[in-house]
Amino acid sequence: MAKKSTPLYIGIGSHVVALNASTGEEIWRTKVKSTSYITILIDGSHIYAGAAGELFCLKASSGELVWHNKLKGLGHSLIAFAGSDAAQVAAMQAAQAAATTAAVVAAT
Repeated sequence: MAKKSTPLYIGIGSHVVALNASTGEEIWRTKVKSTSYITILIDGSHIYAGAAGELFCLKASSGELVWHNKLKGLGHSLIAFAGSDAAQVAAMQAAQAAATTAAVVAAT
């Protein structure tokens, strides 16, 4: 019996998309909000998607919307999830940029 592939979830171009990680075949696609950048956090049977300052909860199995919170009064910024790889990558990129700037300033 073949092992079922765990889906790969991505946020891109206003959508959260589930792909078959072995074949790249699309399983489902859900439009959450018109924006170019979407952050996601996978938590068991749910996916949390941050888009232009709003938060969406989707069923991981189908992409069906469970709930939506406009996070009123907080702006339209990027949503970073605590403990997520996206937050760690953003922090690492900021540190690398600061180090590069410091090296350029020191060299001049």
